[in-house]
Amino acid sequence: MKKNIFFNITILLIILTCITPTFVIADDIDTSNETMNITNEIEQNNLQEVSASSVKELQINSRSYVVLDRKTGQILLSKNENEKRKMASTTKIMTAILILEKGNLQDIVTVSKKAAGTGGSRLGLKTNDTIKVEDLLYGLLLCSGNDAAVCLAEYLSGSVKEFANLMNQKALELELNQTHFVTPHGLDSEEHYTTSYELAILSNYALNNEKFKEIVGTKNYTVTINGFPKTLSNTNELLGNLNGVYGIKTGFTNGANRCLVTACQRNNMDIICVVLGADTKKFRTQDSIKLIEYTFQNYEYVNIENKIQTEFEQWKRENLNYFSVEKGICNNIDLYYSPLTYSSFPVLKDKISTLKINFECNFHLIAPIEQNTSIGKIKVICDNEELMSCSLLISQSIKKKNSFFYLFYFLKNYPFLLKT
Repeated sequence: MKKNIFFNITILLIILTCITPTFVIADDIDTSNETMNITNEIEQNNLQEVSASSVKELQINSRSYVVLDRKTGQILLSKNENEKRKMASTTKIMTAILILEKGNLQDIVTVSKKAAGTGGSRLGLKTNDTIKVEDLLYGLLLCSGNDAAVCLAEYLSGSVKEFANLMNQKALELELNQTHFVTPHGLDSEEHYTTSYELAILSNYALNNEKFKEIVGTKNYTVTINGFPKTLSNTNELLGNLNGVYGIKTGFTNGANRCLVTACQRNNMDIICVVLGADTKKFRTQDSIKLIEYTFQNYEYVNIENKIQTEFEQWKRENLNYFSVEKGICNNIDLYYSPLTYSSFPVLKDKISTLKINFECNFHLIAPIEQNTSIGKIKVICDNEELMSCSLLISQSIKKKNSFFYLFYFLKNYPFLLKT
C-alpha cells in the first residue's frame, strides 16, 4: 500500500513538472556559487566614482573594455580594446544574427543527442524534444542555453563545424579581423576569440536587427517545448535595473572570466559598453555601471556641421582672393565641402573649448581643373586630435588657356595693331 502511494505521488510530481511553467534563472556556468542583489549593488555603488576627472580613476577590474558611440562608431573609452580574448557566451550574438538572417523563426526543430548533451548553461533540452526556432533564440539569448546554440547550429548548417564556418564568413564580411569562432556557444577554445572593440562592432550590427533587439531587451519570456510552457529569465543583470539599458548579452567561462555587453540609450546618446575578463560578476557589474555613467556624465554631442558651415563661410570671404590658377582662363573659383560623415560628434565636455576647424589647401592651382576636384581638406581638431575631416572641392571646371584664347585676348586688347 505504501509503495502504491509513493508511486502515485512520484507520477503526480512528474506530471506537474511537465504541465506547470518552470522558471529558469541561469548565468553562464558559474562555479563560484556567487550571489548578489543587483538593485542593491547599484544603490550601494551610488555611482560615487563616476565623478572622477579621468576614466583612469574609475578603478576598472576588467582586463579589456570599450565604450562605443553607436551613432558615429567612435571609441569613447577603452583599455586593451584590440587585445584578443576569449568571449564566452557573448559568442551567441553572432549565432543569433546568423539564424535571424538565414533561418525561419517559425520552423520546428527536433533536438539531437549532441545538442541535448551540451554542458554549461542550458535551456534544458532533451533528445527528440521539438521546439520552434524563435523559442530557441530566446533560450539562446535570455538564459544563454548552450544546448539551444548547438541545436540552432545544426538546424542551419547541419553541424557545429559548418556553422562555425558561417560565423567566420560573417566576421570577415563585417571586417572583424581579430575575431575567430569555433563553436556557436563560446565554451573555451584557444581558437575562439575576439577583442572588446570588435565585439562592440558586432553588437552594434546585431542591434540593427529589430528582432534581435527585441529579444535581448526582453526580461522574461515563455517558450514552448513539446507543447509545454517554460519561462525564461534574462541573465543580463543591468536590464531593467539601470536607466536606459536595453540589451544585450552576458558571458562566463573559466577561461574568459566574466563578460558583459550592454547597450544603453539616454536622450540622444546611444552607446555599447563591452567588458571582458572581469574577475567576478560583481566586478563586471560595477565596471559596466562605472563606464556607462561616466560616459553619460562626461560626453556631449557637438553640432560639428554648424560649426564647419559658419567657419567655412568666413574662411572663404578671407581667402578666395588668394587663389591663382596657372594657365587657367580665369582665377575666380568657388568652393564647397564634401558631406560630413556625421553632423554631430560626442566630445568630452571639458574638451569642447579646444575644438577648432583647420583649413588645409593649395592656393596655387594649375589648369585644366575638373569640376568637383579636391584641392584640400577641412579638419575638425579636438585637444590636438583629429576627430573627422572632409574634402574641399572646387565647384566649377576651369579650362586651360589655348591658342584661341590668346588670339581673342590679342584682338580684344590690342586692336590698334591690326590697323597698322
